[in-house]
Amino acid sequence: MKKKYALLGESLKHTMSPPIHSRLFELRGRKAEYEILELKPEELAENAEYLRSLEGFNITIPHKTGIINYCDSLDESAKRYNSVNCVNSAHVGFNTDCDGFLQTVRSMDAELGGRVLLIGCGGVGRMMAIEAALAGAELYIAVLEKDLPLAEQCVREIRAMKADADVSIVRTDAIDSSKSYDLLMNACPVGMYPRVQGCPVSDEIIAASKAVFDVIYNPRKTRLLQKAESMGKRCEGGMAMLVWQAVKAHEIWDGDTYTDSEVRSIIQEMEQAVERDFKL
Repeated sequence: MKKKYALLGESLKHTMSPPIHSRLFELRGRKAEYEILELKPEELAENAEYLRSLEGFNITIPHKTGIINYCDSLDESAKRYNSVNCVNSAHVGFNTDCDGFLQTVRSMDAELGGRVLLIGCGGVGRMMAIEAALAGAELYIAVLEKDLPLAEQCVREIRAMKADADVSIVRTDAIDSSKSYDLLMNACPVGMYPRVQGCPVSDEIIAASKAVFDVIYNPRKTRLLQKAESMGKRCEGGMAMLVWQAVKAHEIWDGDTYTDSEVRSIIQEMEQAVERDFKL
C-alpha cells in the first residue's frame, strides 16, 4: 500500500515539488503517492483531518503560518521563523527552508560566516539574513529605498536573537564595490523568468565576490550567475536549495538520507526540466 504525502498551497501550477519528491522516493525504493492540494486559506479548517491522515506534507504560500494552528508542536526551526513548510506524521511542524539554504552554501564550499552581501530581505531573504548573522557573518543587507523599513525590521529580529550581530543596511545603488565579499546572495526577483535579462548588482560587485548564490531557479542560470560564472566564481542557483530542503523533508518523514552525488543528479535533472518547460 502506498503511503500518501502532499504539497499544500493555493496556486501550484508550476511547482517542481512533485517530480523532486518522486525521484527521492524512487531512489530509496519507497512506494509513495505525492499529491497537490490547492486550498484557499478559508478551506484549511475543513481539510485539517485529511492533512492529519497523511504520512507527511509540505506547505507553501499562503499557508506557512496558518498551518501552525493545526500542528501539535513545532520544531525549533519553525519557532525561529514562525513559519512551517513541512509536517510529519506526528503532526510536528518544521521549517526546512533553512536546511536547504545551509546545505546549498555547504555544497558550494562558501563562507557563510565571512563577509556576506545579501540583496533583498523579504520572504526567503529574511531567513537567509538570519542564518548568515547566526553563523557569525559580517552581513550587509542591500535593499531598495522603499524596502528600508523591511530591512530595519529584519535587523531588529536578528539582534533579538544575537545581540552582537555584525549587520548593516545599505541601499542597492550604494553598495561598496571596494570591499571584497566571501559570498554574494540574491534574494530579490530581479532576473526571474520571464524578465531574464535583469541583474541585481553591477559587474564590479560580482567581481568583488568569491562565491555567488541566486535563490531564483527559473531560469536555470540567471544573468547574475552567467556573469559570475564567466568571472570564474563559485556559483549556485535556487534549484539546489529547493532540492536540499526536499531532502530534509524525507529525513524528517522517513529517516532517509542521500549522498551529495544523488542530490546533485536530481538538481541537474530538475534544472534541465525548467530549461525545457520555460523557453522564452
